[in-house]
Amino acid sequence: METLDDLFLRLEQLNEIGASLSSERNLNLLLEKILLAAKSITRADGGTLYLLSEDRQHLHFEIVRTNSLGIAFGGSSDQPTSGNFPDLALYRGDGTPNDSMVAAYAAITGRTVNIADAYTADGFDFSGTRKFDERTGYRSQSFLTVPMKNHEGEIIGVLQLINALDPQRRVVEFSQADQRLAESLASQAAIALTNRQLVQQLETLFEAFIKLINLAIDEKSPYTGGHCQRVPELTMMLAEAAEATSEGPLADFKLTDSERYELRIAALLHDCGKVTTPVHVVDKATKLQTIYDRINLIDTRFEVIKRDAEMRKWRSIAEGKDAVEAEAIYRGFCLQCDVDRSVLRQANIGSENMSDEDIARVKSIGAGYRWRNVDGDEVAFLTDDELENLTIRSGTLTQSEREIINHHIVATIRMLEQLPWPKHLKNVPEYAGGHHERMDGTGYPKGLKRDQMSWQARMMGIADIFEALTAKDRPYKEGIKLSEALGILENMCNNCHIDPALHEVFVHGGVFRKYAEGFMAVSQIDC
Repeated sequence: METLDDLFLRLEQLNEIGASLSSERNLNLLLEKILLAAKSITRADGGTLYLLSEDRQHLHFEIVRTNSLGIAFGGSSDQPTSGNFPDLALYRGDGTPNDSMVAAYAAITGRTVNIADAYTADGFDFSGTRKFDERTGYRSQSFLTVPMKNHEGEIIGVLQLINALDPQRRVVEFSQADQRLAESLASQAAIALTNRQLVQQLETLFEAFIKLINLAIDEKSPYTGGHCQRVPELTMMLAEAAEATSEGPLADFKLTDSERYELRIAALLHDCGKVTTPVHVVDKATKLQTIYDRINLIDTRFEVIKRDAEMRKWRSIAEGKDAVEAEAIYRGFCLQCDVDRSVLRQANIGSENMSDEDIARVKSIGAGYRWRNVDGDEVAFLTDDELENLTIRSGTLTQSEREIINHHIVATIRMLEQLPWPKHLKNVPEYAGGHHERMDGTGYPKGLKRDQMSWQARMMGIADIFEALTAKDRPYKEGIKLSEALGILENMCNNCHIDPALHEVFVHGGVFRKYAEGFMAVSQIDC
């Protein structure tokens, strides 16, 4: 017979278990803890934890443990329950309750079932249990089946314990004390489980909203949607490599599960401000593109001045000029127009480094022709705006357009700072808002220096840069080779633009290679 001291010891154990359950964030590990705790306080050899399906028609095997047989399915084991244990139907095909199955009976009625010996018990079908025993040599005897009710009194699962053991390891009946303890634990566990499920559902909903924002950016511009998905992947790769570092400034860098989740959320939201950026700037594939590519207007102007040249030819011939000479002048002019048009078309593409000679040539073409506009006025061949765009030295954006693009980070910070972040996500605005800062304080929007930034924000800066360099879906350029991207990153490290310790981890920790294999084209990987 159990002594009072033993009972107090088990009650104390129950309290400790309750505190432990409330702190577990991982749902699978929580389920495992519940079953192991129940087995421990009732001294059961085996046990199963079932969860009720969403349609409330089945019980699903979540965790299965039998010590003497070394059986472990679900939870932290590498053996899944799915495929090994079919769901247990609560109702038969005709709609009647499947109450001959003890676990189903507990789920349907909400009552605990305590059976001394399954082989002699009446009213329940243990044929499946007997087959299991025949196959394994086990002897399933005492059963304690407890429904798990949440704070609203709803059944959410069933806890089933098998073969209570006395101090001499003999199978005995589950006592009334065992039953009360198991029922108390099941109640605590159901509340902890419901809370964890609610938190998980809220997190899932929250992440769905984030994906909705990124989808909006993707629909607005296919050139940034992929970026919003790849930067988080690269950020987490770098964080993982930083945690594995045992030397240098990052030797003590470690992230809890909450901090890792916080970083991922920040990475997913790092460009949410781009929803405010005009689409013709985000998608500017060529220098003259706005809502459409204005290079076609220049093509039309060339045709207009060719037509004017042809009119001059015929007028000069009518006035007595030699026809052959007039035709030669006209043909030469048209040929030069075609050459100059090709120059402007090439300039419009947007190279990484437009030379001084190329810029001078564009300006010369702009000054070398005149044409009559729709009002009949003779005007410069290129407008000031067209000339500014066509002489952009690198890329396709003017300075004012770059400022519009850069404003997205200001918008990101403003948007994120408006949200009532819970404690475990309070750093999201800082992490997401710092990926355009530089270690020497020349970045934007706040001009922060290295020691004013968290490791996480610095990680996102590297991830953002490397993804942009290697992305193969940009409108104005192809993704560069891996070796070239690494060279640019090294120069940025030497110029104090990115964190040197993280750059060291990124390169020597093999982060760049892991990312390249997962997200870059094979043709880009040259080292």
